Amino acid sequence: MSNRLPSNEGGRHPATFRRIAVRYTQWWLLLAIVAGLPRDRARANEAALRAVLFGSMEAGASTFSASGAKLVFDRFDRDGPVALVTAGGGVRLEDGGRAPTMMRFTALGAALAGYQFIRDWGAVTVFAGPEASWESLSGPGFLQALPLRTGLRLHGEVWARPTETTLATATVILGSARGDAYARLSWGTALFGAYLGPEAAVFSDRTDYRKWSVGLHATDYAMGGYRFRLSAGCQLETPLNQWSPYISLAIWNTL
Repeated sequence: MSNRLPSNEGGRHPATFRRIAVRYTQWWLLLAIVAGLPRDRARANEAALRAVLFGSMEAGASTFSASGAKLVFDRFDRDGPVALVTAGGGVRLEDGGRAPTMMRFTALGAALAGYQFIRDWGAVTVFAGPEASWESLSGPGFLQALPLRTGLRLHGEVWARPTETTLATATVILGSARGDAYARLSWGTALFGAYLGPEAAVFSDRTDYRKWSVGLHATDYAMGGYRFRLSAGCQLETPLNQWSPYISLAIWNTL
């Protein structure tokens, strides 16, 4: 699954680009965590729970991080209007990593409005709204900033509990700014304080980039006022056309 760009005076070794990418995502995750510091519990219990702050990072052959907030106008356990604001960025190799090494940096942002439907078995939420994307290509002695693109984003998600000890989730995101599509499915059973099970995801965009991921996840583990999802597995990216490991972490905090 969200840009300051390095200059390339005299060219840089590919390892330098990877260090920049890692530092870039670490800053995003740090900002997300700081934004989600828990409030005083006594105050929080006096009011309805109306906001979730979150941050996430995925690291593999490509790297992406995001943070944002989900807001409701009543309560999370009732039907009603919701809003979602997100910002994020990432970096990936272009042209399969062939020399000369090229990197694509991407920054994304969206402000969405929607509605949530709460049922005994779980929740369904749908969003729609504007999004913006800015990208650049960078390589040894080369930097090209691409035009800012705007468009419409559609976002839908389902969190369902088929039984008291299982959790199934589905997420679909479509964006016209980059012509991208993302989908993720997961299933888990309650074990060791979280829901453990398999996950699968796919992503594509108008540059013919494709990514398939399969792995295992531990979702909804609570610690210190936060909840976590940790995932790990393998992913296949085109045009790299080779399997590589990935790991992802999501953190959220209800206010």
